Amino acid sequence: MTASDPPGGPARAGLAPPTSPGFHQIRCEVAAVRPGRFLHLARGEPRGFWASGDRWIAHCGVMDLVAVESAAVESGHSRFESVQDQGARVFSRFADDGTRVRLFGGFSFSPRTNGDPVWSHFPPALFHLPEVELEHHPDGEVCTLVVRARERGAAENASTRWAAALAGGGAVAGRNADSPGRRTGSLRGRPPPVGGRAAWGRMVWEALNTIRAGDAEKVVLARALDVAPEVPVPAADLVVALWEENHGSHVFLFEPVAGRAIVGAAPEKVATLAVGVLRATAVAGSAGVGTDSVATAQLARQLFNSAKDRAEHDVVVRDMVARLTALGCTVRRDVEPHVLALARIQHLETKIAADVPNGISLLDILASLHPTAAVCGIPRNVALSVLEGGESFDRGWYAGPVGWFDSEGKGIFVPALRSAVGSGACWRLFAGAGIVPGSDPALEWEETELKFRPVLRAIARVGATGSSAAGSG
Repeated sequence: MTASDPPGGPARAGLAPPTSPGFHQIRCEVAAVRPGRFLHLARGEPRGFWASGDRWIAHCGVMDLVAVESAAVESGHSRFESVQDQGARVFSRFADDGTRVRLFGGFSFSPRTNGDPVWSHFPPALFHLPEVELEHHPDGEVCTLVVRARERGAAENASTRWAAALAGGGAVAGRNADSPGRRTGSLRGRPPPVGGRAAWGRMVWEALNTIRAGDAEKVVLARALDVAPEVPVPAADLVVALWEENHGSHVFLFEPVAGRAIVGAAPEKVATLAVGVLRATAVAGSAGVGTDSVATAQLARQLFNSAKDRAEHDVVVRDMVARLTALGCTVRRDVEPHVLALARIQHLETKIAADVPNGISLLDILASLHPTAAVCGIPRNVALSVLEGGESFDRGWYAGPVGWFDSEGKGIFVPALRSAVGSGACWRLFAGAGIVPGSDPALEWEETELKFRPVLRAIARVGATGSSAAGSG
């Protein structure tokens, strides 16, 4: 989930002249570091981390923001359109000098939430223009450092301090990297989600009854699991551990206020857009991995040949292609799916590409695609009704699109899957399963157990090693 600019391209050093008072930006190259070092230096600040393999970008601080609150949604405004309009306002401050600017954040699954305090700092849409960004370029073994401030001298000084700190010079002067920050929000205000296997079974049977009646082809149900580690697991440590174990996934952290974060490792892309070309992946149908490569290959063959999983996957592909075509896109797709092998799970995956007509933005595409049949079901309105009536928790940002978009029309968004929200002392994990004809409640339960494992393993790893973001630097 990182940018595709090559080292030496836009990563040039220099101070961009501001287009309006209060916005000064410095961009320079620094020696490559591990992401944990940056995240440790940014402790106590709003932070973010977005990675795919060895390409990553991390950020901290808030220079400006774009937000859509619940009241605006209730009044009928489109949150995607609102984010686009507010983003254009932010970008206009840099338009005259050609500076590329990115906004990082995401959207909740549903535009309306039930007020669960676990999501108290995650409105229907929220994006940050960071004060500091660090982007890793694996091919050039360098990072691009971007620092913004409201005064020219402050930008120059901050850039110097950050470069020194990243090189091993301790904390960033002027910031208290060891401060606990503005730690707000607690799970104590609400009991954990209720229900176990029996409740799950009832939800699955309700979904199957809806499908048998001909009202739906697929319904995606989710479970929540509250985990309280014996030793608190900070968000930065958790996301670094998640990234190190899940290089084949799109790993993310968004911490809008210090001490309240969402982390995850999504297997698919909702949409990426660059130079008028959209790329996305449809992922549905799951199997575990074996104890060795031979067993894993056998499970992959079974998944590929499973009529149930192929049908579930095809629903997702057809829906995405139809929605992109309705926007006027010229769509291309793989003839048949292939098996995507991740660290702990395998999926069926189909790659999709499309030529996007002029006037259609990435946020327009998100507004049409979300929620996809991979995270909701089809028809969308029927599936939403089933899951809203059956799930005993607020999905919040779980399965919503998270990522970034920029002033050049580019961007990357993935669904917030294999995810958890929390404060370090307690994490709420989420996992879902697609219900189609032939689904068995016990097997779908086991699938969600598989999907909990990436975050559970990362929590256990951090707790067992006592590692910290500082130690990962």
